[in-house]
Amino acid sequence: MRAVLLSRCGHGSDNVLVIMKQYPVGHATVNDYLMMYLAKWKRVAVVLLFVWIVVTYLVISPLRCNGVTDDVLEFQERYRSLSSQLESLRQQHSNLIAQIRKSSGLNGNLKDLDPSLFESAQGPSEEYENLRRRIYSNTKEIWYYISHEIGKLIADEVKVDALQAILNQVADRKRSLLSDQQKLPELDGYKEWRETEAANVSELVQRRLKHLQNPVDCREARKVICNLNKGCGFGCQLHHIVYCLIFAYATERTLILNSKGWRYNSKGWDYVFHPISDSCTTAYDDKVMPWPVSYDAKVVSLPFIDSISQKPKFLPLAIPKDLAHRIVRFNGDPASWWIGQMLKYILKPRTNMQKAINETIANMNFKSPIVGVHIRRTDKVGTEAAFHHIHEYMTHVKDYYDELELTHPVDKRRVYLASDDANVLEDARKKYPEYEFIGDASIAKTAATHRRYTPLSLAGLLVDLHMLSSCDYIVCTFSSQVGRVAYEIMQTNRVDASNSFFSLDDIYYFGGQNAHDRVVGVSAHELSFFGSPVGDLIGVAGNHWNGFGRGTNKRTNLNGLIPWYKTADHLVLYPFPEYKQVPLYSDTRQKGL
Repeated sequence: MRAVLLSRCGHGSDNVLVIMKQYPVGHATVNDYLMMYLAKWKRVAVVLLFVWIVVTYLVISPLRCNGVTDDVLEFQERYRSLSSQLESLRQQHSNLIAQIRKSSGLNGNLKDLDPSLFESAQGPSEEYENLRRRIYSNTKEIWYYISHEIGKLIADEVKVDALQAILNQVADRKRSLLSDQQKLPELDGYKEWRETEAANVSELVQRRLKHLQNPVDCREARKVICNLNKGCGFGCQLHHIVYCLIFAYATERTLILNSKGWRYNSKGWDYVFHPISDSCTTAYDDKVMPWPVSYDAKVVSLPFIDSISQKPKFLPLAIPKDLAHRIVRFNGDPASWWIGQMLKYILKPRTNMQKAINETIANMNFKSPIVGVHIRRTDKVGTEAAFHHIHEYMTHVKDYYDELELTHPVDKRRVYLASDDANVLEDARKKYPEYEFIGDASIAKTAATHRRYTPLSLAGLLVDLHMLSSCDYIVCTFSSQVGRVAYEIMQTNRVDASNSFFSLDDIYYFGGQNAHDRVVGVSAHELSFFGSPVGDLIGVAGNHWNGFGRGTNKRTNLNGLIPWYKTADHLVLYPFPEYKQVPLYSDTRQKGL
C-alpha cells in the first residue's frame, strides 16, 4: 500500500502541494516466517518510517498557510535537502528489509545480515544465555542416556546389528543438533559483545589482583602467608596457590608466598616464575597467627585446604557477587573461569623458562583443528582413578571431529597427546594411523614418578599445560589435577570453554571445595522419591554419563539417582570486596557495552 501525505500552503492564490510516499515495509504475513529474534528489527524499520513522517511534518508545518514567496523558496530548498536525507534512509531501510526476508526462512543464512544494522549496547540477557546452554547440555544428556541403554542391549547381543544402526543414526542426529546449537553464539549478533565483555572483566580481575598484591605501604599492609611446600604434584600445588590467592582477595590481604626449598626447584617459585608481588614479599617482623584467628590479626598463615577448619564460604565454587551478572552472560562455567583468572595472574614463567617452552612448541606441528588428550597413568591409577584404555579417549576425539566436519573442512585429524606414560604415544600411533599424534615422549619420561620433581620435569609439564589449554577441545580425566588445570587455563584463552572438554570420570571440581549443589528446575515424577519440588538443592556426587547422576536432597536428606537434565548448577555468589579504588576499565573510562 502507499500512503500519501498532502500539505497545502499558499500566499494569495499560490498553493504548494507536497506529496510524500511511504514505502512498503513488507507484506502483512511476513511475521509468519520471520525468526523470533529478527522480528524486533522489522519493528525498528517501521519506527524509522514513522520518524520520517514526523520529521517531515515538523519541518513543513511552520510554513502552512501563512508563508511568503521567500518562505516558499526557503521551504523548497529545505524540502530538497530533507528529501535527499530521507532517500538515503529509505535505501538503508530497503536493504534491511531485503536482508530480513532473505534470512527469515528455515534455511536462512544469518551471516548475510549486515551487523551494523543490529547494534546492541546491552548484550544478551542472562535468561537467553542460560536457556541456550541448557538446550546444549540437555541434548548431550539425551545422548548419554540413549547410548548407555542401547549399549547395554548390544552387550547382551540382542539384535546387535539393528541396535547399532539405531545408535549410529541417533549419534548423527545428536551431532547435527549440537553443531547447530554451537552456531547460535556466532549468529545471534552478540559474538563481538561477548569477546569484549570477557576481555573487560578478565582485565578488571587482573588489575584488582595487582592492586592487592602491590600495596602502597607493604610494612603496614595486612597479609596472609601461604607455604608452597605441599606434598603433592605441580597441578595440586598450583591449586594450593589459587586457594591462598582467593583467600587473600576475599579478605583484602596481600599474599606472601613462602617457597624456599620447593620440591620442583629448591631456589623457590620466584626462580621459575615471576613473583606474585613486585613490591611486597615479606611479613617483616609482624606476629603471624595461624588461621582461624579469634581476632583480626594483621598477618595470618593458612593451612592446606584439605585440613582447614571453619571453611569460609568464599572458597570455590563461589564467585564474586559483584561480577556474577557479567560473567554468566559470556561463560557457562563461572566457577572454573574465576579459578582460571587466579592461574592467569600467578602462572607467568620467567624468560628462560618461557624460551625453553617456546623452543619445544616450535618443533611441533601444532595447528588447528586439534584435540588435546591427557592420559594419566602411573601413581593415580588404582588409587584416585580407574584405568582408561586409549580407545575410551579416542571415542570422544572421533565424535568431536565428526561433529566439526559438519560445518568445517578438516585437512587432518590432529591430536596433542600428553601422558606420564612414555609408551602411550607410540601405542596410539599404531592403533590410530588415520590420526596425526603430536607429542614428546621425552616429556612423558620426565613425568615418571621417580623423575617428576625436577626442573626438567617442570618444564615438560608447563609445555603440556600450554599445549592442552591451546587445543580446540580436550579429552581427559578430571580426577587428575593436570586435566583440571588445563581446562581452567583454557577458560582464560577464550570467551567460553565450558563446552570444550570431555572428562571420562569426574565432573569439574576444585579440591577442598565447598559443596557442589544442583537445583531442581523441573517438577517431575522421577524426582518424587526425593520429595524434590522445583527449587530444592541437590548435593551431587557426580554425573554417571548415562543421563543420571547421584545426589542427596539438602532438605529431605534422601539419596538417589537424579535425571541430570532436570537440574541445573546452583551458582554460589559471595560478596567479595569490590575494590572500588580500582577503575572498571584500563583507560579509567566507563565504557558502555
